[in-house]
Amino acid sequence: MSAPVCPKCGKVASGSFCQECGTKVGGHSCQECGVQISATAKYCNRCGTLVSVSEHRAAATATIGGKNLPWWIAGAAMFALIVALATQMMQPGGPSSPSATPVASQPGGGAVTGTPPDLSSMTPVEAADRLFNRVMTAVTAGDSTEAQQFMPMAIGAYERARPLNNDGLFHLSMLQRTAMQLEAALETAEEILEDNSDHLLGLSAAAKAATELGRVDIAAAYYGRVLEVYESQIEQDIAEYMDHAPITDNLRTEAEAFLGGR
Repeated sequence: MSAPVCPKCGKVASGSFCQECGTKVGGHSCQECGVQISATAKYCNRCGTLVSVSEHRAAATATIGGKNLPWWIAGAAMFALIVALATQMMQPGGPSSPSATPVASQPGGGAVTGTPPDLSSMTPVEAADRLFNRVMTAVTAGDSTEAQQFMPMAIGAYERARPLNNDGLFHLSMLQRTAMQLEAALETAEEILEDNSDHLLGLSAAAKAATELGRVDIAAAYYGRVLEVYESQIEQDIAEYMDHAPITDNLRTEAEAFLGGR
């Protein structure tokens, strides 16, 4: 069988990328586990690695120290530009970029479509809340691409908006746990409990993060506290309890199920 030829420059190529110009050549394999990946696949069907990440690692191996170094530098510069623009969007007075991508639902409202809002016109907390809604809507819809795209922006927005109230801390803990930053999620939840040791959303966030960290005794203590204070807390009509009613309404049942299963 003859060696593959680059479809762009015509040079003999080996591997997934042309050593002369960097063009993708033929099929490819996952750089994490080595399994062959179909041309249309977005994720490796064995280990779940994002194909673009796998391909970029292969390209980097082929280019660093080789003839494709200028291509690699250009790509890195473009990435840096994108990051800089995204950062400016989150700063007061920074530019906003129109897009036709649907955005997440507003607090208490329906879905918003069309051009995203100008985040620079919002307070830091308003911008963070809007990004939180977008990420969580994407997660609910199973859109992992959009969730991964906006997750770092949402987490960074809440960090920049500190000091946060308990609702903002709960949002940040949820984002951190969704991003598998479990230690950070637990620490953020415990910030809520430092302010109000009976806060239901703080107890819920702390219990879930502890559970996913494998700290079942700590999780049990938080769920036990939920059962002790649930009625008295619900009677207070705290705003974030009503905003997150699907969580608070089910929290006592969740706590009983966890403790009953130990």
